[in-house]
Amino acid sequence: MNSAEAEIKNLLRERHRLGDKPDDFTIQNQATIVETEKEATRTLTVLVGSIASISLLVGGIGILAVMLSAYRERRREIGLRRAVGARRHDIRMQFLLESLIFASLGGFLGAFVGILFTLLASGFGGWDIVISWVAIFLGFVLSAVVGLIFGIYPASKAARLEPIEALRCE
Repeated sequence: MNSAEAEIKNLLRERHRLGDKPDDFTIQNQATIVETEKEATRTLTVLVGSIASISLLVGGIGILAVMLSAYRERRREIGLRRAVGARRHDIRMQFLLESLIFASLGGFLGAFVGILFTLLASGFGGWDIVISWVAIFLGFVLSAVVGLIFGIYPASKAARLEPIEALRCE
C-alpha cells in the first residue's frame, strides 16, 4: 500500500509540474479514513461520558441536598422513633432506602424520557433505531448506586442523632 501511494504521489507531482513546490493534492487510503473515524468516535465517547458523569454528579448532589433537608425537617420524627425503640441501623436504612427510591425513580424517568425522545426522533427522521436494554439497565443501576452513595452521609447523620436532642429541638 505504501509503495502504491508513493508511486501515485510521484506521478501526480510530475503531472502537476510541482518540482520543489509543496503538494497541491492529498492522498488518502481506507486505513487513514478508518483511523480518522475511530479517533472521532473516541472523542465523542469521551465527550458523552464526561457529560454523563457530570449529570450523575449533579443528580447525586441533588439527592444529598434533599436528604439533608429531610433530615433537618424530620429531626423530631427521628427522635421519636429512636425513643420508642428504633435502632440507629433502622434510621440509617430508612434514609438509604429513601435515597435509593429517589435515585431509582430519577433513573427510571430518565430512561423513559430518553426512549420516548429516541422513538419520536426516529419517527420524524425516518431512522431505524436500536435500543440497548443492557445499557438502559446499567444506567438505571448506576443511578441507584449514585443515590446510595450520596445518601450515606445524611443517613449516617440521622442515625447518629440522639433521641433527647431530637425531641428537644424546635
